[in-house]
Amino acid sequence: MKKGLSFVLAAALCVAAITGCGNSAKETKAETKAETTAETTAETAAETGAETSGAAEAGTKLTVAASPTPHAEILNAAKEMMAEKGIELEVIEFTDYVQPNKVVDAGDVDANYFQHFPYLENFNVEQGTKLVSAGSIHYEPLGIYPGKSSDLANIADGAEIIVPNDATNEARALLLLEVNGVITLKEGAGLNATANDIDENPHNVKIVEMEAAQIARAVADADFVVLNGNYALQANFNVETDALAKEEADSEAAQTYGNIIAVREGDEERPEIKTLVEVLKSDEIKSYIETTYEGAVLPLD
Repeated sequence: MKKGLSFVLAAALCVAAITGCGNSAKETKAETKAETTAETTAETAAETGAETSGAAEAGTKLTVAASPTPHAEILNAAKEMMAEKGIELEVIEFTDYVQPNKVVDAGDVDANYFQHFPYLENFNVEQGTKLVSAGSIHYEPLGIYPGKSSDLANIADGAEIIVPNDATNEARALLLLEVNGVITLKEGAGLNATANDIDENPHNVKIVEMEAAQIARAVADADFVVLNGNYALQANFNVETDALAKEEADSEAAQTYGNIIAVREGDEERPEIKTLVEVLKSDEIKSYIETTYEGAVLPLD
């Protein structure tokens, strides 16, 4: 049985505390949606006295926590197709990388769409959760973007570079810096690399670790920043035109970091979850992704 209104309101307040005031309009939107969804979920549970699992029938509601860009936008584009299949899709926006997993694990939300599988695996280990992937939907190339400097080829000694501080995305950032000749990592560090694995640092660059959601706000404070695709979009960066370097489609990262629909273990077999994945992988949604994001977001087969 889902836990109801009080937990989701608490989650929305946690998001506001984590992400600060710079995105107040989006945070207000997230809180409002969280309240509305929680009230509706509580009313539905009270009326039916049953879980939402089981066969998808007309009137079925599916709640999904998502980052505003591009995840919530893609989900909103899928609402009409879901409705045609008898499923009302409710999207709740969060602006951090922690609360979406917590509300799914607690049973207050059916699924989330904001992360790649390595991040989910690491989260499960650290938090003791049992979330699984129901399907990979898209890939967002990580990019190096200009801050106070714009010449990556002639990087100044002592330059500061901000990277995401979560384990999987920090490794991606460091690998991207290595590919572009900024640093060299210890042999075998690969997708588990941290700043401690830097073997050669000819420019004595300072790697500054920061929560991913905050990096776009600190662009003016560093020489360069490495941004996740969704946060680059929110900062009005285009990976094709603004990134000084980006992960290529044939890179190890591109093959590993597809963004997924995550659910509680066992819920991946729910008919409405399977329908959501099917819709998000449809030709219609693939076309929406390709035309809307112009290379910043790439659909997966």
